[in-house]
Amino acid sequence: MDESDGKGRSRSANPAPVRPVPAVRALRGVPGGSTASPQSVVARLSASPWWRGAAAAVLGGLPVLVFPTPSLWWLAYVVLVPWMLLIRSAPTPRRATLDGWLGGFGFMFAVHHWLLSSLNVFTFVIAALLGVLWAPWGRLVRYLLGGTPSRGRAAAALVAVPSAWLMAELVRSWQGLGGPWGLLGSSQWQVPPALRVASVGGVWLLSLLVVAVNTAVTILLVARRARMAAVVGLVVTAMVTTAAWAWAPRPTATGRDVRVAVVQPGLIAGPGQRFDRQEALTRGLIGQHVGLVVWGESSVGFDLRARPDLTRRIAALSREVGAEILVNVDARNTSPTGPQGISKSSVLVGPNGLTGQSYDKMRLVPFGEYIPARPLFGWATAVGKGAASENRIRGKHQVVMNIRSAREPLLRIGPLICFETAFPDMTRNLTRDGAQVLVAQSSTSTFQNTWAPEQHATLAALRAAESGRPMVHATLTGESAVYKADGSRIGPRLGTSASTAHVYTVPMAKGTTLYVRYGAWPVHAAVLTLFVLGTAEAVRMFRRRSAAPHVRPVRTGHGSQERPWR
Repeated sequence: MDESDGKGRSRSANPAPVRPVPAVRALRGVPGGSTASPQSVVARLSASPWWRGAAAAVLGGLPVLVFPTPSLWWLAYVVLVPWMLLIRSAPTPRRATLDGWLGGFGFMFAVHHWLLSSLNVFTFVIAALLGVLWAPWGRLVRYLLGGTPSRGRAAAALVAVPSAWLMAELVRSWQGLGGPWGLLGSSQWQVPPALRVASVGGVWLLSLLVVAVNTAVTILLVARRARMAAVVGLVVTAMVTTAAWAWAPRPTATGRDVRVAVVQPGLIAGPGQRFDRQEALTRGLIGQHVGLVVWGESSVGFDLRARPDLTRRIAALSREVGAEILVNVDARNTSPTGPQGISKSSVLVGPNGLTGQSYDKMRLVPFGEYIPARPLFGWATAVGKGAASENRIRGKHQVVMNIRSAREPLLRIGPLICFETAFPDMTRNLTRDGAQVLVAQSSTSTFQNTWAPEQHATLAALRAAESGRPMVHATLTGESAVYKADGSRIGPRLGTSASTAHVYTVPMAKGTTLYVRYGAWPVHAAVLTLFVLGTAEAVRMFRRRSAAPHVRPVRTGHGSQERPWR
């Protein structure tokens, strides 16, 4: 029925809406009606699932800038904010979950992009699989920070969002999933207060605090009523860092210095030529009063038990230099006893030959030194030149070696091989077993012109700070570096263009850090936090449903509750 509008014109009681033309829709709400505002442009772009997905992947990859080579460590405290803002604007929980996954894919691809030269297209597969770990994190961010967060939800986000991020880092740190390369906390390796925090709770505590600051900044931007909670979160983070700096146990100097020589031959083709170069560089150390000589990973490409001639040459060097030499054998086992195959072993050679002390690499590089679930992923060998054609032999336990020298008292070292320096628990175990110096033998020659060598070298700084023990990172082709017990660097860093031998004076330290004493307690705290908050939320939802009045449905004359026409 129509009714008059009082001016002789009729109007419909339910007028049909007028659909504006596209040009009008684009200019709606724009002052002056001439150009679209930035907010409207962003809103329209994020409304497209394709543009939104691309944005999530790009924003998730931004944290790569905080790691070497860019080393914008200060950016770590806000680098997650754009990604979190995108997630919280997701129209549905399902979309937020997808934004978390796509951002996780971007993050994993960015921090492992240097694998492209080796694994090719399989790098994308790995990034996509690991990115799934951030899908629950994305859903949680939207749940706690979506819309207009209340003070309670903002306060919960300050502890829940960092805890959920830590869960993603924990799961992907499993050796079979690639290990803890690119943990967000490891970006702070050159910041002294952050290294002090690492001595308290390891890299885990650093990641927790970094994500907490990002969460607080996000709250400051989107939740005016909850800004006080964000300010309190920032203050607590500052207080934790200050307390760690002021009161956390520090490693104390023993007054003893050990001169450790790092031999880095550089990029040389062929195991024979490499051995000759290392021999020449080591001979140049004669008269420099070193207590230990360290060669890099894969420095010896032959089984020394089957090559007594090479063993004699190394033993002669040990006598001339006056120190035992830690080499790394990457060769097929020729002994009829023991497991058959290729292993990577740290082997100690003294003036009289093999000392009998050796360590076999325990944590192998997935797809580089072995193929996980080879029947399922064996095809990776066809698309990536770095994929292992056969699985390497895995070591069974860690070893602390005793170094003897005519000039030095007994020295106990804890060897690690390459990829193992990414695992905080391994250096913690060696320290608890009595290691006085941590020694890593590495080689990143496959990734010589990428960001990988520098990123790898910086991990030693964190391991030193966590354990309270100096650490030597000796590589075949660079970058080599040595760090004190507090994580600060000693002497020069040997870059990828260097072919040299350098002697470092390493001060010994004693004492036990809180991380060595209590381990990865921030991880346990994060699990407990998520459990408590999840339980509280479940109880709240149950009470809400129980308190809701039960309204019986009205029955119609036909007996149907919902369809009166039946």
